[in-house]
Amino acid sequence: MSESSKRQVPPAMKKLLSLDAEITKRFVLWANQFLPLRSLRIHYKALEITCHGIPWFAFWIAFTWLFNNPSLVQLQVNMLMGLLIDIILIAVAKAYFRRRRPMANTDDALGQIGPDVFSFPSGHASRAVFVAYFFINLWPLPIFCIPPLLAWVTAICLSRILMNRHYILDVIGGIVFGLVVSWTVCLIWLDKDAASYLMSFLSDDKIDGGDYHV
Repeated sequence: MSESSKRQVPPAMKKLLSLDAEITKRFVLWANQFLPLRSLRIHYKALEITCHGIPWFAFWIAFTWLFNNPSLVQLQVNMLMGLLIDIILIAVAKAYFRRRRPMANTDDALGQIGPDVFSFPSGHASRAVFVAYFFINLWPLPIFCIPPLLAWVTAICLSRILMNRHYILDVIGGIVFGLVVSWTVCLIWLDKDAASYLMSFLSDDKIDGGDYHV
């Protein structure tokens, strides 16, 4: 591809991205001066796995198939729908923006799959925000579960920067995308009957006790 045929980044955007990269670098250097943050680096990888799209999607499909319970079907279907929207939206956004990850990043095999080679927006931040919104507003957990959930979201977002996986703007963008996914799920929220009906197409087994059980 010739240089002239490549997509040109506007000068103002180049300046913003350069500033973001510099601020991110300074933030990481400042944060790593503190012993607690340096000692927590061994946990960053575990945090990464807890919010990776592939494990989340695989776990939720398994949970949906193994726990064929009428009281859970609305939770299962709406969460699965949200995860699918999140994965598609983030993949399309990354393929469009194509921002490279920070130079200090050392990626793994999962990070080399498709659009995941790109940095903006952060899929982990988006997914964490969606999951938190879901369990706070759409399917509320007991109040004592909220602080650990918010702590998890905060730790996910910070760890993405401190691992040099993303720039600060990538994480902010991920948070915005997570809110968009959450509001989208709010708009298309399936009630129990609709979720049971959809589940009847996804599974060979009808849901016991549902309106569509045969």
